[in-house]
Amino acid sequence: MDILQTVFLAIVVAFLGFSPPGMINMTALKISLEHHRQHALLFILGASSVIFVQALIAVTFAKFLANNPQVIEYLTYAAIAIFFLLAWFFYRQARKKVQFQLKEGGNQSYWAGLTMAAMNMLAIPFFLGYSTILEAKDILQTQAPHNWFFALGAMAGAFLLFAIYVSFAGIIQKRIQFVARNINYILSLLFLVLALSTIYNTFFA
Repeated sequence: MDILQTVFLAIVVAFLGFSPPGMINMTALKISLEHHRQHALLFILGASSVIFVQALIAVTFAKFLANNPQVIEYLTYAAIAIFFLLAWFFYRQARKKVQFQLKEGGNQSYWAGLTMAAMNMLAIPFFLGYSTILEAKDILQTQAPHNWFFALGAMAGAFLLFAIYVSFAGIIQKRIQFVARNINYILSLLFLVLALSTIYNTFFA
C-alpha cells in the first residue's frame, strides 16, 4: 500500500507541476502540429525518461541537496541562461518560419525530448521541494525502494500530462488558429517570462 501511495503521490506531483504551459509540453504541442503524432509521442517519451532520473536524484539525494543549497543555486543560474537561449532560439524560428526537421521513423524526436528535459535545471529543485514537504508530513517515504517508485510515478505523471497536450493538439490547431500560427512566438515569450521570473525569485523575492 505504501508503494502504491508513493507512486500515486509522484504522479499527482508531476502532473500538476508540468500542467502549466512549459517548454516541454508546448514543444510537444508544436511537434504534434508540425509533424506526425508519433514524433510528439517519442519526444515526450524522451523527456519523461529524463524526468525519471531528475526525480530519482531529487529524492535519493534530498538530504545532501538540502545541506548544500549552493548546488540548487548553480542549477538555478544555469536554468536562467538556458531559458534566455531558448527564448532567442524560438524567436529566430518564428522570424524565419523554420520548422523542426525530423526524419520519418527515426529516433530524433526521442533525443530531442531527452535533451530539452535535461536542460530544465529547475526540475530537480521542484521534486526536491515537494518530496521534502511530503516526507516532513509523514506522507511520503524517500528511502529505497520508495525513491525508485517515486521516480517511476513522476515519469508516468509527466508522460500522461504531455500526452494530453499532444492529444488535444489537433483541436487547438482547428479551433485556435492563432496558437497554431504563432507557436514559436509563444514559446519564445514563455521562456523569456520563465527567465525573468526565475531571476526575480532568485535575487529579489
